[in-house]
Amino acid sequence: MTGAIELAQVSVVRSGARLLDGIDWTVREGERWIVLGPNGAGKTTLMQIAGAAGHPTSGTASILGQQLGTVDVFELRTRIGHTSLTVADQIPPAESVRDAVLSAAHGVTGRWREEYDGIDTAQADQIIGELGIAHLAQRTFGTLSEGERKRVLIARALMTDPEMIVLDEPAAGLDLGAREDLVSSLQNLASDESAPVLVLVTHHVEEIPPGFTHVLLLREGRVVAQGPIPTTLTAANLTATFGTELELSVSEGRYSARRVRYGRRAAR
Repeated sequence: MTGAIELAQVSVVRSGARLLDGIDWTVREGERWIVLGPNGAGKTTLMQIAGAAGHPTSGTASILGQQLGTVDVFELRTRIGHTSLTVADQIPPAESVRDAVLSAAHGVTGRWREEYDGIDTAQADQIIGELGIAHLAQRTFGTLSEGERKRVLIARALMTDPEMIVLDEPAAGLDLGAREDLVSSLQNLASDESAPVLVLVTHHVEEIPPGFTHVLLLREGRVVAQGPIPTTLTAANLTATFGTELELSVSEGRYSARRVRYGRRAAR
């Protein structure tokens, strides 16, 4: 099976700094990946390659079966969904949530004179419902909270029927309630067998939605560990990734981590 992402010995060097160093990583259809690491780990650079927005300095990178450097990346990017502040800033504040999602079918961020058929509107309504934001459908985008906006952006990304969605720190800046709403929406998305490949970047294990299957841990541009979450997301791997001794707990599919208390560390 061809991987959605296939990286072989990928390195990125900019201004003399090595941002990624020999990354081997394969993401297959049906998988839902978490990319986890501290600031400066190389997560953003890795997502630029995964989203066909950057090229490796060395190594090979194939995205959705197309090798970077040999294909039209502008065409390739249309097959990948993104959620970004750039898109949010382009949506007119007076646009309804339903229209903000629907207009993605024509690649615009504000309805004008374009026409939509029944299939488009039915799809928009279905996606809005599945992400748990049907109650926001008639609200204007400018009145939404930050957490509500981020769920609308995910719905908008799904509207284009992408083969992969890259979610770069979608919970950043959210309060606890908004984060939990977002995690719930992503859990619903991850459980849908027809959903595209999902790659979610985060600093925090608490933001990992149930239903995600694999994790890639990065530190200083290198892979610390990667594989299925149950066997790869361990206290030892987290400690190596974040450079401080951590303990990990899990309850009903949700993870939490904290630093090992000094007394317990001294007793080891």
